[in-house]
Amino acid sequence: MRAQRDERFRSVLNGSALSLCDTVGVLLGARLNGIPVPERVTGIDLLEPLCDALAGNGLPVYLLGGRGDTAARAGMSLLARHPKLVVSGARDGYFGPNDDASVARDIAASGARVLLAGLGFPRQELWLADNLPATGCAVGIGVGGSLDVLAGNVERAPAAWRSLNLEWLYRLVREPRRWRRQLALPAFVFLTLREAASARIARRAAS
Repeated sequence: MRAQRDERFRSVLNGSALSLCDTVGVLLGARLNGIPVPERVTGIDLLEPLCDALAGNGLPVYLLGGRGDTAARAGMSLLARHPKLVVSGARDGYFGPNDDASVARDIAASGARVLLAGLGFPRQELWLADNLPATGCAVGIGVGGSLDVLAGNVERAPAAWRSLNLEWLYRLVREPRRWRRQLALPAFVFLTLREAASARIARRAAS
């Protein structure tokens, strides 16, 4: 929904090498419009197989984001499950635009090849678009609140909630301050239904 009104953010999303369906709303909206998205893949679900692959190939990863030592603790959590993973560095996400260049230099100096940025939406996407080349990393991935989950700051929804596609509701109950973000849902539903209806009308007219 941000991309509907923010041209630069839309350009960044459309220019990404890979965009994952990380919410059930996008999954249902895609299916309603006949787009074959097989499943929902969240940032935290992506990290486990990704770290397996990185560990197996000896590719260093850098963790950027969160408050205080969140990124460092997230790195230790990943190392506990992937002992051969090389975590080349970690730092918090509390820095301003004037610090971007120095942060990028620090990441480059670490030798990281993959950068996991948990800077929050839309900052992480915009930051990666502006600064990834200077970091020396081949890949930059916005992982949202995954670092907080890995560090134990935030409890992920139980498996039963996830299987019912209600992880968003669990987080809202646990973090009521997120209610403003949910205001985009009715608008998203309206646009999705309008697009599906327009497609049906076009098909009927063509036939």
